[in-house]
Amino acid sequence: MTLEEKKQQVIEDFSMYEEWLDKYEYLIELGKALEPFSDADKTEDRLIKGCQSRVWLASELKDGKLYFRADSDAIITKGIISLLIDVYSGHTPAEISADDFGFIAEIGLKDNLSPTRANGLVSMIETIRKIAGEAGNDAPKNGE
Repeated sequence: MTLEEKKQQVIEDFSMYEEWLDKYEYLIELGKALEPFSDADKTEDRLIKGCQSRVWLASELKDGKLYFRADSDAIITKGIISLLIDVYSGHTPAEISADDFGFIAEIGLKDNLSPTRANGLVSMIETIRKIAGEAGNDAPKNGE
């Protein structure tokens, strides 16, 4: 799936629910579906700064594409990071860096989170962008 298709799928998935309580339940289910993240992977350097709850994000650049794994000690936050990594994993650093993350506003996520969770969401997005930017800078240029 392309990045645009993934974002459109999230918008469609969220539009199936009218009430935010149901959307929170959906986020919780996304969090429960995350691949296991070992305690050994829960290192300080993977901890996202700016989140009230603890969120770990690991990334790997493989064949020119970034792949993310994550975990959180808070169930809704775990769903939020799951949503983000589902959308952005498997795409190039350039695609991720160029994206505006506008689908988040379109589904109304930030507007329906507590201020501390909304700040955490912003920190998650900034961290994903930073990782993509750094991975893009490390990628071999033409002829290298």
